[in-house]
Formats: sequence, structure tokens, C-alpha cells
Amino acid sequence: MQLTLVEAVNEALHAEMAADDRVVVYGEDVAETGGVFRATEGLEDAFGSERVVNTPIAEIAIVGTAVGLAMRGYRPVAEIQFSGFLPPAFNQLVSQASRIRWRTRGERTAPMVVRAPYGGGVRALEHHSEAMEAVYSHVPGLKVVVPSTPRDTKGLLTAAIRDPDPVLFLEPKRVYRSFRQAVPEESYVEPIGEAAVRREGEDVTVVSYGAMMEPTTTAVETLAEERGLDAEVVDVRTLSPLDRETLVESLKKTGRGVVVHEGPKSGGFAGEIIATLNEEALMYLEAPIERVTGFDVPIPMLAWEDYYLPNPPRIEEKILDAMAF
Repeated sequence: MQLTLVEAVNEALHAEMAADDRVVVYGEDVAETGGVFRATEGLEDAFGSERVVNTPIAEIAIVGTAVGLAMRGYRPVAEIQFSGFLPPAFNQLVSQASRIRWRTRGERTAPMVVRAPYGGGVRALEHHSEAMEAVYSHVPGLKVVVPSTPRDTKGLLTAAIRDPDPVLFLEPKRVYRSFRQAVPEESYVEPIGEAAVRREGEDVTVVSYGAMMEPTTTAVETLAEERGLDAEVVDVRTLSPLDRETLVESLKKTGRGVVVHEGPKSGGFAGEIIATLNEEALMYLEAPIERVTGFDVPIPMLAWEDYYLPNPPRIEEKILDAMAF
């Protein structure tokens, strides 16, 4: 079947709720209206109001309740309307959910998923377009997943719901409905912690994830057509745990690298990727690894997003810089 990314979210939730009555979905407006992006549409009709529950506007309570439900044997999937609303729940994620396995010396875990539409590109208001994935990827015990395609979304969300530990599932809303892809009807998982090589190449490794895969792919295809440049494209998919092996093997092959993400540059996740490559593949480098990121300011509203977010020309420029060194 051909699905958009947001439809793939809905499909995974339907399938897992049907397969396991421990799975419960809740959040602001997720029941009757199906959430602000309709990701949970139809779930209440299919599974009832005891398993699909609207909550007050209280993110700390939404995530804290997930910790309690997970400890009591449920598989909660909590929706935060926008990832920019996650900071009030930061304490529950960092001080509680991520530490259950460590605190109990492995006797207990917190099998829970926190879903959130993530990133810019939809002309939203303040606190609706942040890309703070690097902050959460710093937390031991918390897995962070950012899919970029409908097929990956269904498989990764299924894996996240079945995972014994807490998973923050960041859904790039810029590409919620931007394209369709063939997605298997049957249930399946994409392994958490494995990157995907989207395009094989020999000249330069270009790394990205989430909504930034779209401009990255466009830039690479343009340079291939206009200059004959043969780039390898790696989709990280999971920030924590990070698939270091795939990244290192790609850079060893190409000798050059560019990392693209939409969050601010300072302290952004590109820094972790570059540090990993420097540590494990320094002697293979032919040039410094380049970064294409957002700027060190809050993401601007409305049309100014177009200036802030990485676009194909900016990505092309950095790829050519890496090649020219």
C-alpha cells in the first residue's frame, strides 16, 4: 500500500494496538479528532476510550503517566503535540524514564514511547518548530529515533513500541504528507540503532536524517547530474544508539564527509557524528568534515524558516568545499 509518513504512524499504531492490548495511546486531542495532524485518527473508534485517551495540556503529567503505566506492565504511547512542548517533561524523561533499568539494576524497564511532531518547515508559531534532538540524545538510557520515510516510520515505530526501554520518536512533520511510499501491509520492524545507506557512492559521504534527507538527496542528485559527483548518502535514522559502524565504513570509502541537520550548529548532533568519525577514521580523511545546519538562534516563524533551514544550494556548497580541499 502507498502511505504518507503520517499514515504510516497511524498504521503502526493500529497494528500494535490490535496485536497487544497492553498498548495504550494518549495525549492532547488524540481521541475524537485524531490529534492535531490526525496521526491517531480512527484509533478511538477501533479500540475504545479506555485505550485512546485525551489528556489535559500538561506535558509533565503526560510523560510522567507513561512512566507509571510502563512500570505497571502497559506499553504506553504518549503524544506530545509538538516537540517544542517537550521541555516541561524533560525531568520525567531524564530523571525517571531513562533511569529505570539502571536504578533497578536491570530488574525493571520502562517500555514506553513518546511521539512528537518535530522540526520546521510548516510555517508554525513559536515553540512549534524546534529541533532539539541533540539534547535528548545526550541522555543515557533514552533511545532517540528520527525516521525520514513512510516505510521506515512504520517499522521503527513498531520496534519502538515493542522495545523494553523508553524511546523518543521524533516525527519530521515537514514530510508528514509530502510524498507516498510503498509500505508492507503486514507488521514488521526496522531495527533501532541501524543507519541506512540511501545511495552508494565513492567521492563523499553525506549524512543526514529526518526531513533534511529531502534537500540532501536533491543536492546530491543535482551534483551528480551537473558535475558527475558520486556521493554516498547515509540516513542515520536512530540518533541514540548511533550506528557508528555504518558511518565509519562509509567515510573510510570516500575520505570526505558532510553532515546536515536543521537544529542549531553549536552543540548540534553533527558534532557527535564528526567526533566519532575523527576518532575512528581520522587517517582516512582527505578533508575536514563539513556541517550544514540551522543557525544559533531560535528558529524563526513563518517565511523566515526558508532562510534558516538547510536547503539544496547550501548543501551543494559544502559538498563542493569538501571536494575542493
